[in-house]
This record gives sequence, structure tokens and C-alpha cells, in this order.
Amino acid sequence: MPQELPGFYYDKEKNRYFPLKGPIPGSSRSSSSTNKAKKSSTNNTQASNFFRRTGVRISQLLQSRELNGNVITSSKGKCDFVEEFLKLQASQPVVLKYQSTEKIADSAMDQIHIDIHTAEGQTEAEVLLTGSVNGSLSLFEVGKVGEHNHGVEFIPDRMRPAIEENRAECGKDPGCIWRPPGASLHMSSNISCIKMCGKHSPFQRALITTLGSETSGGSVYILNLVEPVDFDSSSALAEMMRKTAAFNCTIWTADCSYNSNRAVIGTNIGAALVNLETGMTSWVCRSKSDVLSQQLDPSGNVVLCGLRNGAILTVDVREKQERVSDRLIRHRIPYSSLGRQGPSSSKQWFEVKGNIYPSRTIFMPSSICSLVMLQSYDQYFLASSMDGLIKLYDQRMTKRGGEDCNLRLWSIKSGKLLYEEKISDSVLSTVCWKRSERLVKTLNEGKSYEKCLSRQNHSWGTWFGSPEGLFYISWS
Repeated sequence: MPQELPGFYYDKEKNRYFPLKGPIPGSSRSSSSTNKAKKSSTNNTQASNFFRRTGVRISQLLQSRELNGNVITSSKGKCDFVEEFLKLQASQPVVLKYQSTEKIADSAMDQIHIDIHTAEGQTEAEVLLTGSVNGSLSLFEVGKVGEHNHGVEFIPDRMRPAIEENRAECGKDPGCIWRPPGASLHMSSNISCIKMCGKHSPFQRALITTLGSETSGGSVYILNLVEPVDFDSSSALAEMMRKTAAFNCTIWTADCSYNSNRAVIGTNIGAALVNLETGMTSWVCRSKSDVLSQQLDPSGNVVLCGLRNGAILTVDVREKQERVSDRLIRHRIPYSSLGRQGPSSSKQWFEVKGNIYPSRTIFMPSSICSLVMLQSYDQYFLASSMDGLIKLYDQRMTKRGGEDCNLRLWSIKSGKLLYEEKISDSVLSTVCWKRSERLVKTLNEGKSYEKCLSRQNHSWGTWFGSPEGLFYISWS
């Protein structure tokens, strides 16, 4: 039911609020009416300014939209209702911590939809695939679907906000998660990466890599998610797993495109392409500095490689590369030309081999820990280094935090810090979010807030993993 607003009534047919007193639509306004309208506009502007300065409820922001429309005027200029709405949501999240999930999702994680078999028949389920530094791989069913498989239940504890009624007007949280009997597996070494990939669908299969150990290198695995999963089997996850390739080096990271059978692997000696069907590998970049992070562009032709020495390389993977590293093109990239000093006074450059673009190489002050391209503007990408620096290339940069265990959320458009709080006593090392319809689209279409919540289906919620456990942050 629509919420009652003082001085307004709700019209079901027109799906909006109207003032209880006012001129007849289409009639001329008197001078006194005009003065009242100006006064009302001034009051609304003051209310808008109040919204921007202080924490407000969503109902207040919706009331402002009914008075002013989608464009809200303030002393700083005009602002968009959708943007203000999303900023408000970002600053008032719900934080959940799941019991008994220590060291389950502290190295890799991704969220997917799969088909599963239940006693009632085949159904679609939302699942969370997690990996840990101790080598355990787990699959959790999100919501009530997991009850049918008699798995282990993990119950969330509300951390923020302390009073539940503060969130009465917002969307639902995922609730309990379930781990079916056959949905856990111990890998040969630490799990370093989990990424979704597929030839026709982004949810066909998962790419999983292991770090490697003192006695053996890392490996590349494929988790087949094409067929419906039957968790009645005690070895369901193991039966779905296939080893694709093995390396004689450490695998730190990986990435794959949704419409390709290839994956790119980041190791301690460079980057390699892996054919996920045949297992054939070819080196596209060799470096003495470890490749700690990677990001393929939407075309799958270019990969960004973030190195331990702070360099971000642009590697072209379109041309066929030779398997012998000596045949790769050698490049000497000077530190000085990139505004950075070498690790020692005698070290003025570093060497890499591959089909790279030396002029596009950039540097950050320390090791690159994350590279992410923006979905709306894929010509830009965010890069973060281990000293806490975040840069958006080529637009701006902002410096915050690092290993202080704080969770921060920024507006990419304005650079404003929207939310900051310490929710874990250990570093939040993994993150994933659901890929679904955006709330912005439904709001721009003029849908009611209630319809927006039903259509987005928890789309603005994010999973975080740390050695301390599994967390869920909800902004919906």
C-alpha cells in the first residue's frame, strides 16, 4: 500500500500523489497563488538542501519528488532524483554477517544462477561459489531453495543498522544460505581465482584456478554448470569439476570473456592464454614482476595486466603468440618516463616481453591488486594498489585507506565518499555482486518505489569475504 504523506492523497489510477488543496487543473493562477507557489518552491528548495546535508528517509525523498518532479533544485544547483535516491541508499546499507563462515570466502568468490534438481522437480537457484586460502571450494544456495537439499544452514546476524525498523521501507535481504551435502571440495592448493565464463551464456561454467604449492605449480579448472545440478550426490561438486591445464609456476589471477573459450592467466613469470576446450597454452607476456591482477576488455582482444612493481601493461592477445618466450618482442620500459623511481638507484627500467603497447604503460606507487573496467563506460577502468590508492583512468584519482579493514563506497561520477565503516576486524579480500536488471532503469521509467524493489530482486546487494567470515551488504 502507498505510504500516507501529510497534505497529500494518492491516486491509484495515475499512480502518484496530489496535494489536498490547490487550484483546479487548467485554471489560471492568481497573483496570491503565484506568491504561494514561490513560497512553496522556496520551502521545497530548503528541504532539498536538507536532504543533501543530512541522513533522510526514502519516504522524504519520494515526497520531494512529488513536489518537484525528477529534478530537485538546491543551493548547489539542480540534482537528479535518481542520483540522490541512489546516494541515499548507498549511505544507509544493511550489513549481515553469516555465522560459522570463517575462512570460507577469503580468496575468491562469484555469484551465479544455476538449475538444480529438488524433490519438487527442476528449479532455478541463486548460488554463491566461494574459495579460501586453505584450498576449500564451497557452493552455497541463497534463499529457501536450499531447504529442500537438507544441507548445512548458515544464519545471518544483523550488524548494521542496530534498529531493524530503520530499514522497514527498503527491500528484503537474502536470508539464510545453505551448503548442500555434495557442495564442498578440497583443492590441491589455495584457490586464487573464481570467474564465470561461457561460450553462449555467462552462467555456463566457472573458471577456477589454484595458486600452487612448494612441490607443484598452479592449475586451471572448469566447473561445468550447463546441466542441472543434483546435490543428492555426496560428490556433486567433484563430478562437475574438470582440470584443464597445469603450470610449473604460481597462478595469482585469471580472467575470461563471456563469449570466448579462452582465458588469460596471471602468474609469477607473466601472462598466458589458455584454451578452455583443449587446454593448450601460449604465453602472451613474460615478466620478472608477478602479474597480480588482470582485466580483459569487452572484445577479449586486449588484457590489462597489473604487476607487483606497480606497472599496468596493455597486452594485445589477438595475434598468435609463439610458445617459446624468447620469440616474444622484448621491451625496456623506463621508470623515469612514467614518473616513478626504480626499486634502486641503478635500476632505471624494467624488461617485459610480449605484444604490448609500451606507450600505454602506467604506474601506481605499489603493487596492483585490482583492475576493473566500467560497464557503462568501458573505455575507463579503475585500478587500486596495495597502498590504498584508487585511480580511475583517465578521469581522476582519489586516495583513501588500504588495509585498515574499512568498507568504503564512492560515487564514480562525483568522487564523493558515500559510505565508510569498519565491519570486519580483518581485511575484506573478496567481493562479488549479482548481475541483474539495474534499479536506475526502473526508476527512470517512472515506476513506483515498490515496483522498483520487486523488479530489482535484491540487485543492489554485495557479498564480501574475509578470514573472519562471509558478509552481505544490502543497499536495496
